[in-house]
Amino acid sequence: MAKKDYYEVLGVSKTASQDDIKKAFRKLALKYHPDRNKGNEEAMNKFKEANEAYSVLSDEQKRQQYDQLGPDAFEQAQAGGGAGGFGGFGGAGGFGGFGGGGMDDIFDMFFGGQGRRGGARESGPQRGADLRFDLEISFEEAAFGVEKEINLYRDETCEHCHGDGAEPGSKVETCPECHGSGYVRFTQNTMFGQMVNERPCSKCHGEGKIIDKPCKECRGKGTVKKNKRLKVKIPAGVDNGSRLRVSGEGEAGAKGGQSGDLYVYLYVKTHKFFERDGTTVLCEVPINIVQATLGDEVKVPTLDGQVTMKIPEGTQPGKVLRLKGKGIPSLRGGLRGDQLVRIKVVVPTKLNEKQKEALRSFGDISKDNISPEEKSFFNKVKNWKNFFK
Repeated sequence: MAKKDYYEVLGVSKTASQDDIKKAFRKLALKYHPDRNKGNEEAMNKFKEANEAYSVLSDEQKRQQYDQLGPDAFEQAQAGGGAGGFGGFGGAGGFGGFGGGGMDDIFDMFFGGQGRRGGARESGPQRGADLRFDLEISFEEAAFGVEKEINLYRDETCEHCHGDGAEPGSKVETCPECHGSGYVRFTQNTMFGQMVNERPCSKCHGEGKIIDKPCKECRGKGTVKKNKRLKVKIPAGVDNGSRLRVSGEGEAGAKGGQSGDLYVYLYVKTHKFFERDGTTVLCEVPINIVQATLGDEVKVPTLDGQVTMKIPEGTQPGKVLRLKGKGIPSLRGGLRGDQLVRIKVVVPTKLNEKQKEALRSFGDISKDNISPEEKSFFNKVKNWKNFFK
């Protein structure tokens, strides 16, 4: 089942601002919150959907990944240990990205805070974003595998400051305001009563530390954009639309966080002679009526080069012959499929008089030699004539 689009769930466009996303979620959360819809399972599901969508689209890093990968691929990346994950729904009143904080976390986001987990996430290690790379390969490369070199433009850990954002030798202090946590708590009166919230520390901007002199290379970010040449090994048997995951080759993480992953999407060029159905290779070979009638041996192209194939006597147009083990290797076991060869009998269009005379003679001596198929056909025609009398 296809994953619902988070933008559609919240009812916003893909260019919506963070403020628009927040307003849309607030409206849905107030409408479908379980406290207002006791025992309403549909409302609960809609609340969970909105919550999941907001937990991704309100986080710029996750939103960037989501826009790059799309709903289904993003969900797979998260399930495979992607940026932060959702942790599922439910459990002690928790709803996915709010980490069990329930109403406190929801209204913390509504009334100026960044969520119970927001500050900690800002000040701690941050996983790098996943990247997508579209790669076109030939039919043969897909069949037998290949190693390709690709060029990525991505965030990499700054070599000058080793990712901590400070100029080497400069002073780095723990923030005296938040004591290194990156967030501070405050109390706020709302229509629902007094709420204790958390927000990023204004003194260190959620970093948890104060850098006296930011790194001159990365300007305190800890990462820099660079071109990276990378070799990617493509296994034998991949097909059009296959996706390869290269662990740790995405954007570099911030503040000591792990790097994201690289997802390589494969697009296989069409072949001028071969087609593919799973591990089976399909092709069509033309022969003349003499070869079809008397039988012959013909050269047939395969992925391994030309082979000799026997055409049986009396081969009919459209007959399919099999070449075992000449197909595509299986991704699971390495065993190769077969090649199916469809016979196309080509009727000559230009004959000289001698050739025509030979065919006429053949036709004359073949009048009494009617095949079972021809007899069946003529019997049907005879019955049709009697029907219309």
